[in-house]
Amino acid sequence: MSEDDGRYAYDGLDRVLHEKARLGILTALVPRPGGLSFGDLARLCALTDGNLSRHLDVLAADGLVKVTKAFAGRRPLTTCVLTAAGRKRFRAYIAELEQVVRDAAAAADPAARPGLAGA
Repeated sequence: MSEDDGRYAYDGLDRVLHEKARLGILTALVPRPGGLSFGDLARLCALTDGNLSRHLDVLAADGLVKVTKAFAGRRPLTTCVLTAAGRKRFRAYIAELEQVVRDAAAAADPAARPGLAGA
């Protein structure tokens, strides 16, 4: 078995986070420790209420986000917050994604790979 075996497996690309809409949701929540309202999150991620709700269900079931429902006066207010576990998994996912980008950039530049210059 070679040390290169599985080099491009990228086991850290978490399937729950890797989905486009969920990645957008988490990216929107990361810089906002107080979370976002459901409406603001839907607008930022360009998702319908139904789509956002479904993706939040998946993220909440995995412990990545917490969704709280309350009232602001007589109006319902749903707030979405990234959990500590969600923040940790998101950081690990981003680190793995950065490795994918580094590997892809190196593979696309033959001059950067020994023995392949001029290929």
